[in-house]
Amino acid sequence: MSSAVESADPEPSFGLRTWLRSLGSRVAQGDVGSLPVIGGIVLIWAVFWYLNPNFLTPRNLTNLVLQIAGVGTISIGIVLVLLLGEIDLSVGAVSGLCAAVMAVLNVKRGVPAPLAITGGVLAGTAVGLIQGAWSARFRIPTFVVTLAGLLAWQGALLLVLGETGTINLYDPTIDALTDTFFPASVGWTVAAAVIVIYAASGLWRRQRRARAGLSLASPVEFGASVVLIAALTLVAVFVLNSDRGVPLVLLILLGLIVLFDQLLRRTRFGRYVFAVGGNAEAARRAGVNVDAIRIAVFALCSTLAACGGILAASRLLAVNQSSGGNDLLLNSIAGPVIGGTSLFGGRGSVWTALTGALVISSINNGMDLLAVSSPIKFLTIGGVLLAAVTIDALARRVRQTAGRA
Repeated sequence: MSSAVESADPEPSFGLRTWLRSLGSRVAQGDVGSLPVIGGIVLIWAVFWYLNPNFLTPRNLTNLVLQIAGVGTISIGIVLVLLLGEIDLSVGAVSGLCAAVMAVLNVKRGVPAPLAITGGVLAGTAVGLIQGAWSARFRIPTFVVTLAGLLAWQGALLLVLGETGTINLYDPTIDALTDTFFPASVGWTVAAAVIVIYAASGLWRRQRRARAGLSLASPVEFGASVVLIAALTLVAVFVLNSDRGVPLVLLILLGLIVLFDQLLRRTRFGRYVFAVGGNAEAARRAGVNVDAIRIAVFALCSTLAACGGILAASRLLAVNQSSGGNDLLLNSIAGPVIGGTSLFGGRGSVWTALTGALVISSINNGMDLLAVSSPIKFLTIGGVLLAAVTIDALARRVRQTAGRA
């Protein structure tokens, strides 16, 4: 009798209840993932839309995309550094310096725009190599080295600009980085490609894991992720096409995020970064060249800072003595932390650079629409950052408790 009842009401191996139970278990263990930041974005957008309906208009959302491009690019490098459990306080100054190098080469020296951009990016790479090697060679904490860099590279910016102070950019190639918008047909093609590639790569990963005898996410969870990505992509393209179209700078930012996400998750270098961030001494005993990994990460971080500075200069059509200053450093570091990358190293994702930048830029953009004063904006972003760090610390404590149990 009992066997008949059991067969009439079987527990599904893969179903909605199983997925919800798995999700609840992960949250209980402190593995909250991107849930807080996604909920935060929804809440922020709902509040600002209620207070000012212009917030969710296609034009304002397009402007929001343009605003996050520079800081989001810099934040990708910050994610790499945070994964090591380190910090780079020089990224703002480096971004301004490298933008100035590009501007001087192009405007004052007559160097063609592609070569001038390359020169600016390579200047950032050189800065990162110097700072990373200095810290590794003399065993100086990166906090101190990059703090010195923050001051030194600001001075270098002033030297590069000279008495001019401000250099206006007129080259169409440089301007096109943030002023190019694709027609609607290109936007829909990009959306279709993103959806197909995401679904195909997900299926390929499931097949590989199945052949290796590894656990798989439930079909419900996989299908839900594909539907969610498809919906977000189509809505985003629709909104952008309703204004000026999909901007080139968005594709640049997403391309960099996908590139470094694959670098971290699919290569030996990425595994070494997580290993060093999790336990540097254990990684060293396992044969990992810890110093080389740290130098490489700081070189990549400064390279991305240079790219972010160039994108910011392209948007403003100028480089001046305040380039890379103001709250750029704060936002570049706060973004990944708010997005979910741990300050303690070893946990995080490159995608937090995008979600965190979206949170901060949304707050700034919404408060600008409401004509809120700068002190209130700083207080709000500081509060959001403190909340994110607190969640990270509590989740870490829960994971440690679960691990001991």
